[in-house]
Formats: sequence, C-alpha cells, structure tokens
Amino acid sequence: MNSPDRYRMLDGLLRRANTLSRGAIWVAGGLTLASALYITGDVLARYFLGKPLGGADELSGYAFAISISWALSFATLQRANIRIDAIYQYLPPRISAALDWIALVVLGVFIIYWTRYAATVAGLSWDHQATANTTFATPLWIPQFLWVAGLLWLCVVLVLMLLRSTIALVTGDLPTVREICGVRSTKEEAESEAEAGKRLVEGDAR
Repeated sequence: MNSPDRYRMLDGLLRRANTLSRGAIWVAGGLTLASALYITGDVLARYFLGKPLGGADELSGYAFAISISWALSFATLQRANIRIDAIYQYLPPRISAALDWIALVVLGVFIIYWTRYAATVAGLSWDHQATANTTFATPLWIPQFLWVAGLLWLCVVLVLMLLRSTIALVTGDLPTVREICGVRSTKEEAESEAEAGKRLVEGDAR
C-alpha cells in the first residue's frame, strides 16, 4: 500500500467517524429532549395532581452526562471547541499548523485521562453493584457505562484525527492540518450557519 492509499484510508475512516458521530449527536439530542419532556411532565404532575412523577433530577442527570459524552466527538470533528485566537490569526501558517497539532495532542491527553478515570468509576460501580440512593435505586454502572462508551468513541476519533494531522504536518500539507484541527475561520462559521439555515428552510418546505 503506497502513501496516498494510506491517506485515502485515513480520510475515509474520518468520514465514517463523522457520519457515526453525527448520528450519535441526534441520539444525544433526543435523549436531552426526552429528559426535558419528563421534567415538564414532573412539574405539571406536581402542580395539577399534587404528586410528582419522581426521579426527574436523577434521570436528567444521567441523560445530560451521556448526551454530552456522545456529542463531544462530533463537536471535535467540527472544530466547535473554543480556542483563543487573538494572536493565532496573525502567526505564519506553519507555526499556526504546529500549534493546531499541539492543541489536538493536549486535548487527546486530557480526554484519555478523563476516560480512564470514568472507566475506573464505572468499574467500581460494577464490582460493588452500587445503586443510586433514590427511589429508583438505579444500578449506577448502567448510565456510567453509557457515559464511558461516549468517551471511548471520542478517544477513537481523536486518534484518527491525530494520525491524519501528523501525516499532514510532516508532509507539509498545512491546509489539511487546518481542516482537521485548526481554528474555524469567520468564513467557515458563516458557511456553516448558511448551510444550517438552508437545511432548516428545506425541512420547513417539506
């Protein structure tokens, strides 16, 4: 397999990761919406019936943690994470690309440690068969394993991004480095918003 073939393979894997992450964010959004509806039902039941549904705070906490962990991969692929670029935008392209790569490495290290800690917590809950101190007595390993699964997927995505950006940086392909891990430009932000608006209008038309 020659070098261009390897590049195409990594690019294909990143596209698949983007597709899967996009699906995951829809599920995460649905989970958040379901949580909001349950909380609304709990408030209405408390007000009109004098008896809450119960567990709204517990279930919404699980939903929030799980949805966030599964949404992070898509946010990372879309470079939606916030970075301070007051000086960055005035730097030479090669230095900017190097800083982009370093930022991705630092993010990867942080996520790996976070995932390791989360997996340890979930493992302890499994070993001790710990349950929530609530009326539901939810086995804690269930929401925690779903939470960890989202973080593990983020680790996979970051590895793919690091591999491709490292190859691009070494070979001097600076536009690819910027496309993978650079700060989004004002033009890219505007194009993204325009595309989102177009999808919204097309959805309303249907």
